[in-house]
Amino acid sequence: MTDAPQDTAHGSAAAAPGGPTPLPVTAVTCMEDRAQVERHGTVELAAGAQRLLVGPVTPLAVDRSLRAEVLRDGPGAPAVRVVDARVVRTYAPPRPDGPGEDASELRRRVHDLEAELRDAGLLRQRLESRLAVVAQARADLYRDVAEGAGAGSADPERWADRLERVDEEAGRRGEEFRLLRRRLRRLEEELEDARRALRRTEEEPEELTAAVEVVVEADRAGPALLRLTHLVPCALWRPAYRATLAGDERSVRLETDAVVWQRTGEDWNGVRLSLSTARPTLAAGPPALREDALVLRDRSAEERRTVEVDLREEEVRTVGDESAPGGAARAEAEAELPGLSDGGEVRMMTAPAPVSVVSDGRPHRVGLSAFTAPCRTGLTCAPELSPLVTRVARLSNEAGHVLLAGPVDLVRGGGFAGRGELPFAGVGEEVLLAFGSEDTYRVVRHVEESRDTAGLTGINQRTVIVRRVRLFVSRLDSAPGGEAAEVVVRERVPVSEVSAVEVRLRKEACRPEPDEDADAEGMVRYTLHLAPGERREIALEYELTAAGGVVGL
Repeated sequence: MTDAPQDTAHGSAAAAPGGPTPLPVTAVTCMEDRAQVERHGTVELAAGAQRLLVGPVTPLAVDRSLRAEVLRDGPGAPAVRVVDARVVRTYAPPRPDGPGEDASELRRRVHDLEAELRDAGLLRQRLESRLAVVAQARADLYRDVAEGAGAGSADPERWADRLERVDEEAGRRGEEFRLLRRRLRRLEEELEDARRALRRTEEEPEELTAAVEVVVEADRAGPALLRLTHLVPCALWRPAYRATLAGDERSVRLETDAVVWQRTGEDWNGVRLSLSTARPTLAAGPPALREDALVLRDRSAEERRTVEVDLREEEVRTVGDESAPGGAARAEAEAELPGLSDGGEVRMMTAPAPVSVVSDGRPHRVGLSAFTAPCRTGLTCAPELSPLVTRVARLSNEAGHVLLAGPVDLVRGGGFAGRGELPFAGVGEEVLLAFGSEDTYRVVRHVEESRDTAGLTGINQRTVIVRRVRLFVSRLDSAPGGEAAEVVVRERVPVSEVSAVEVRLRKEACRPEPDEDADAEGMVRYTLHLAPGERREIALEYELTAAGGVVGL
């Protein structure tokens, strides 16, 4: 027995006659591949030990995660102790609301024929009522003729006109009634055949329902607040973002959303939604130890003379990669709900307002936060990947919480500019976003390679590979008096991991020289200032020198 916090929101639960006491879902903590559901409600208790049946709950509830608590519901509330709690599952006849989504075509046919026959029966009642009205009108007309002829005020023309109208209406309604009776006989025969076939092929499915059985002991009668928590599968969430670049390109508005899917069998209506990166299914234990035998042997003469090397391509994560050839297909392949990247620490976020998520398996976006931060924009290009020049914005994370890795919708100039990927970013960390390519810039890349040998054979023979990269960067707009734009061009130089292969950037042959030497990843950077209509050429040259025993280049 514990004291309930004063700000806990709950409502009273009225038990249905002969059924379990309903307890609505009030809070949900959604995780990477499941959710923790919390229920609150006030129940009336009698003195002594008693059994409470609470439900319905989803049959997917994980039994071992069920936890029941009775909280104090005021100063005069009874003292209650929970003795036992378990999930009770039963099969019940299907509800009379039509076949489910997984029903067979024959069962759907029976349901449609029953509905059509029911509508035809209602139409028959209406036609019978109209025929009764016509018969009453004919009787009234005959009485009027008899009374008028006996009183000496005969009106044959009026009587003939009314009698003709009554006969016409009676004939039309009678024909409709005859066609309806034929239709009813046909529907009854089809329905009987369909039911007979259904009885021969299928059994009436039963619906699996569940409720929570709680055994409690109370020292006296009175109301008490019952809280149930349990895990359910078939629920998950992923972060999603929307970045909008301002018209003056001086600020970016970044909105953080959570996309929630759930098909647990019950809707979450007006719940307090929390989002966690915890993974409760991962076991925390040491890895299993296995024997690993190490064997020493002498190298052969051929192995001593040669060094085998391989060229390995490694992807360097930079902005603007979505514009590379095949980038759309790669982005679509990577959009298969990757796992949550939380930087190695469990993160928890909460929706600012109660939300409702229907159990339909569809994505539901829930807004979490939004902020507007100043940014610095620039133009960058990686000609080896794409000939396009991309507009990149740099801003600081001012959301007040970490930004988990996830897709980001990019909006620029009032329209959708594409979709990128936002990496994990801590509070205050710099974030880079690429807002599409600029149509007024083009880059053309040419590569030439020459191979030669140096040194004496068998003594210090070396293989020298020289690669010459020529880049032509053009600005296509020709507005007179326009300002020069800064474009950053990045080119890659191979990086050697073995001492038998050396890579040297030939700065004397580079025009112009790069801004700085190649970094640890082999990236060389050029900063160009292009005026409208200007075209610049970049020449980059480097050599790979391999010892005589190196093979694989």
